[in-house]
Amino acid sequence: MHRAPEPMSPEIRSAFMVDPDLVFLNHGSFGAVPRSVRDVQAGWMERLERDPIEWIGRRIHEELAKVRERMGAFVGCDGSELGLVTNATEGVNAALAAIPLRSGDELLCTDHVYNAVLQAMHHRAASCGARVVVVPVPLPTPGMDAMRRAILAGVSERTRVLVLDHVTSPTAVRMPLGEIATCLPSGVVLLGDGAHAPGAMPLHVRSMDVPLYAANLHKWVMAPRGSAFLRVDPAWQGRVHPCVISHFLGQGFVKQFEWQGTRDFSAWLSVPAAIDFVESIGLSRLVEHNHALASWAHRSLVEGLGLEPLTPLDGSCLTCIASVELPRSLHRHGTVEALQASLRDEDRIEVPVMLWNDRWLLRVSAAVHNLPEHYERLLAALRRRLA
Repeated sequence: MHRAPEPMSPEIRSAFMVDPDLVFLNHGSFGAVPRSVRDVQAGWMERLERDPIEWIGRRIHEELAKVRERMGAFVGCDGSELGLVTNATEGVNAALAAIPLRSGDELLCTDHVYNAVLQAMHHRAASCGARVVVVPVPLPTPGMDAMRRAILAGVSERTRVLVLDHVTSPTAVRMPLGEIATCLPSGVVLLGDGAHAPGAMPLHVRSMDVPLYAANLHKWVMAPRGSAFLRVDPAWQGRVHPCVISHFLGQGFVKQFEWQGTRDFSAWLSVPAAIDFVESIGLSRLVEHNHALASWAHRSLVEGLGLEPLTPLDGSCLTCIASVELPRSLHRHGTVEALQASLRDEDRIEVPVMLWNDRWLLRVSAAVHNLPEHYERLLAALRRRLA
């Protein structure tokens, strides 16, 4: 079997509070926050409690401007292009509301779309008599070019918006977002769902020519949950409003998103500490490690279980998550939830098992706190169930 990549140092792995008795292969759902970042957030929470009027009433915009500047430098745009949101789904909702639609228009996505985003698309379509069209992107796929052709085949003269995952959630596929942006007709707005992208790959969102791009920072940037952004091209900023309209309507894109009412600002304020943690490892090193580990785990599961890979074994369609289709013999567990619970309860392995197009997919995450032996334990647990 091919060789596993070298783990990160014990010092880096020990920075997390994940239960050492748990094989945690689901970083991709809610992330894991390093102790140093959690300490910074705790410090902000205390500061806000000690003098809430000063920090929230008077200084919050000043402090969040620093946060946006640091975010922008990390993801490749100006801080003034970033609206602060709590998660990518919130950002997608705000973006969808800004796109002009009328009866008969079509909102296009792939069958790899995240379910929450699909529901938001249906809700927006229903409000104006438009309809959602889901284009299939078949798996297994030979690579990016085949996916690009499949997606573009779904574009019609009625298509007004294409919502495209940068990295898909159930199938763990890196989609050709930038390539699609250069091929779309001028009347189609591209909305990028980057929920899994920051920290999983180098990003320069401005150069992708995607006018609306929502992304999480709690996954692969390892910021506190509740920290995300909606990047909006300056040409669109007059149309885009947050999901909650509050005091600053009409006073600029940035200010509207920063203030949507009273909330806990500590997650946003802690994002620079999370970027510090990533940069202390080195973004290129972190991306390379996680991609190599995900690719190795993917190949190990495919070869160890005798599966057909959903994406090329060279890892060209992966980032730091990978999915495999489980054998139908495992369906005797009844449901994907039952199999996931069995792995958790009997083997202390936390890994998602998901139903996608009537197929059972198991998705592994590769994070800096993971070791090759974690995936070996998963493989052994699955083999026992197949015996």
